[in-house]
Amino acid sequence: MVERDSRIGVRRVAGKIGASIRGVNLRELGELGDPGSSGAVGEIRAALLRHKVLFFREQRLDHVGHVAFARLFGEVTRLPGPRHGTHPEGFPEILIVDRQAAGGRRGPGFEERLYRTSDRHDSGWHVDIASSVNPPAISILRCEVAPEYGGDTQWTNLVAAYEGLSRPLQRLADGLRAEHALHAGVRLLFSDDEDLAVIRKRAEDTLISLHPVVRVHPETGQKALFLPPASVSHLAGLLPWESRGILDVFFSHLCRPEYTVRHRWEPGDIAVWDNRAVAHLQPADLHHTDYERRMFRVLVHGDRPVGPDGFHSESVRGAPLRPLTGRGDADSGTAPE
Repeated sequence: MVERDSRIGVRRVAGKIGASIRGVNLRELGELGDPGSSGAVGEIRAALLRHKVLFFREQRLDHVGHVAFARLFGEVTRLPGPRHGTHPEGFPEILIVDRQAAGGRRGPGFEERLYRTSDRHDSGWHVDIASSVNPPAISILRCEVAPEYGGDTQWTNLVAAYEGLSRPLQRLADGLRAEHALHAGVRLLFSDDEDLAVIRKRAEDTLISLHPVVRVHPETGQKALFLPPASVSHLAGLLPWESRGILDVFFSHLCRPEYTVRHRWEPGDIAVWDNRAVAHLQPADLHHTDYERRMFRVLVHGDRPVGPDGFHSESVRGAPLRPLTGRGDADSGTAPE
């Protein structure tokens, strides 16, 4: 089904999430530089709020165009410090998503290692930098090199997941808080030297926040099940066995197939998603191959999540994300795709 519009064409690609956008040149929009100067920008924003993730084919943006397009949605942000990733020279706003990138976070085998130590099969589902007290609002991912097969990214609609819960479970979730931290979804062992190295680096740069389990979207007012398995360590105020049992129910529900969409990447593709309303899953089907896959990501600065009862997210450790206003800081990066 195609949604007709004065400037762009919107075609839904899955039942509850995702749309492809036609008839728009993102480079030209970015060159305008003013979100209010083009009706197409407003239509893209409206489509994003409705469909949660948008796909643009054959855009061929360069780094300048990528950053300019992202700034139409707001100020850009990132986590400071080289341990969080690497960026193209002169563009600290951009994270390189490539296991071969010089200065990468842990080397080519790190993501595969995390996958093998996951607590659950679905522990890879995450919200970008959810361990921050103010996670990014929007993520924009650009494909430069795609593998011949595999390497797809998946997204799940956290609003649809909340709405799909029974009313008693919705009421339970409405009043819960969850602690979020980097690598919370994997089991790291003190008896393993490589795990111990990760634990030490994590302790040196700790970012932990307490978020409402249900987040009220600041623009739509919709409730989202803001509980990505990759970053949630436990539910606050509950006994450990209580927390684990409840989380198992929510985690298995959050990524049910009917809430998801999957994208097959081609060079020049752009995906834009609402980081406040979706979680996503990076590919894990290529770790055994000698693949090439090169992506670039820019994040738009966000605010503190708010729960149905008015609870605002609280920082446990670490500073909030800050807008990146210039290009003077070359030590930038962020979490995995």
